[in-house]
Amino acid sequence: MRPPKLTRRSFLKTAAVGSAAAAVTVGLLSGCTHSGDEETSEPVVVDEDSAESILDTFESVDLALTEESAWSFPLGNVLHPGEATWIPVTTAGSSATPMVKASALSLASGQLVEVVSEPVGKSATTVIYDARCSDYAYAWVELDLQSRAWSLYAAAFSGGALNGTPLTLWEADADYDPAAIAVSDRTVIWQVQPSASGSKTTESSFCYVWHLGDSEAKAAVESPGRFATPVTLSGDAVVLTPRVRADEGVFYGVTAYSLSDDLATRLDQLVMPQNVRPFRATRVGDRFLVSVEASYSTGGLLGQMGTYVGTAGDGFFRLNREPSETGCGHGDVVIIKSLASYFVIDLAKRQYAVLGSADRSVDYGDYPARAGECDLFVTYATVKDPDTGYPATVSVRTFRL
Repeated sequence: MRPPKLTRRSFLKTAAVGSAAAAVTVGLLSGCTHSGDEETSEPVVVDEDSAESILDTFESVDLALTEESAWSFPLGNVLHPGEATWIPVTTAGSSATPMVKASALSLASGQLVEVVSEPVGKSATTVIYDARCSDYAYAWVELDLQSRAWSLYAAAFSGGALNGTPLTLWEADADYDPAAIAVSDRTVIWQVQPSASGSKTTESSFCYVWHLGDSEAKAAVESPGRFATPVTLSGDAVVLTPRVRADEGVFYGVTAYSLSDDLATRLDQLVMPQNVRPFRATRVGDRFLVSVEASYSTGGLLGQMGTYVGTAGDGFFRLNREPSETGCGHGDVVIIKSLASYFVIDLAKRQYAVLGSADRSVDYGDYPARAGECDLFVTYATVKDPDTGYPATVSVRTFRL
């Protein structure tokens, strides 16, 4: 296996005295990096009549989910997928400086707390771009709006506050997309890939893993080209979609890796038909949830727009609706967002129900703050004032699966 091409990126320098963040050396630790030229599964081409259509063959029933909690927050709060009690939030600043703050929402109490009040970067054009957290670690990306350079930071997190000095995990210029990040327990996982419009488009992409307390991060997965989907967490699995079989054409392998051994073990893989690029991908239990946002002229069923639930060995169920966000679920129950509502599907009972968006939120959308395995479903939406018709609050709801 090839190590990451660290020659294309200088090692991070130790932070200067007085800097707000220390630096972590990014390098290869033990083991090998999964790469796109290793042995992969055969591409899966499913006949259009061999996957079961959920809307055609399942029974439509009343919704069995019960709303557990509901809170309202000021406009400008955007929730991001999280797997634990604390949900990461980006919050609009009260003025132009800072433009965005990094926050967290406790699903136990409904308390919204400010975690990073201003960017670590000192440039006036630097903003907090994205954030993720668990109950033990918090990570965020800062982006310079002018130069498009970005940095990834992380710190220990406890009780709604950072615990210790943030560390710089990665830095890059505009030739690389801002890192897609995920946080599980005390581990930060992120993707670094060349920008589609930059000068490094022929370079490989990498997924890195870092644990709280470590002085180094590990390069775990290499893709000879851009990943098709962001990194997602699902229980003990990390789902990535690297390019595979690169010497044969354009193939994407939706792949579940074991989080317990830093992605060294490949749990399962679904290689999409040639040229078919998945839109979102995750895993619930042993089943993949893969969505395709366009219909291709080739590729069989998996080349048609929709969301597919299943495995290459056991076959698939198909939800024939335009996909929107990453799915989630628990056991045999999966939740898939369409444009205006959620489909709650019980694969064992062969039933489905529809969970509507929050009242008066259709114009702005209702979105999930969970992805992959979860037993508490979380949604958020910008809702309008019933009298004025203008956006008024951000509504957060939770449902027990």
